[in-house]
Amino acid sequence: MDITVNFPPRAQPTRTAAQLPTVPLRPGLLTRNFAVTRVGGEAVAGRPVARFDLVPKTGPAARWSLWVDLAWNIPLAYEERDADGGLSRRAAFRTVEAAPRRVSRPAPGAAPAGLRAAVLSALPGLRLPPGFVPVAAQARAQGGAEVTLSDGVNVLALVTAARAVAPAPGVASRRLGTRAVWLVGNLPQSALAAALAGVRGVDEAALGTFLPLAASNP
Repeated sequence: MDITVNFPPRAQPTRTAAQLPTVPLRPGLLTRNFAVTRVGGEAVAGRPVARFDLVPKTGPAARWSLWVDLAWNIPLAYEERDADGGLSRRAAFRTVEAAPRRVSRPAPGAAPAGLRAAVLSALPGLRLPPGFVPVAAQARAQGGAEVTLSDGVNVLALVTAARAVAPAPGVASRRLGTRAVWLVGNLPQSALAAALAGVRGVDEAALGTFLPLAASNP
């Protein structure tokens, strides 16, 4: 299998792998946030597939194409493109075995009840990018917290920490007193910055039971 990753940028964007990297699909959010169209008559690794194009209904999130084997009903390739149409990631099988093997991959868990309200309380003034909602939170080993945002297929990392980070493609950061907040993911810089522009403070304690107590005062 060939895998190309242009975002995040890396020295060697192309590599090979034995399995298709997982795309963390959340069907409920995907249906709400994306228009899905099907195109037939294509082939991947010599097998007939249908291509499903996932285009955001609102906002500048990345768009996706999935190539699904018509007989096996499993993906054989996918492609992610940014809001400007540039290739972010592509993965595709070159060859496949005569029959598929069963691989156990747990589906993403449901978002904990109350997480959205807790995140907005911890970061007053935060404007979640269109379609994105908090779906998971965890303490960071370095201190602070990391909240995963999803729109059904794309993922952003919302991080609180003691230090800000330098500007970079796909990274926005703000210093707020003794704390900092970052937003990382495949959105235009303007959209990342806009999400953090109104944040007035950082209070990890507001995340309460979603984080271990130690994360509230790193």
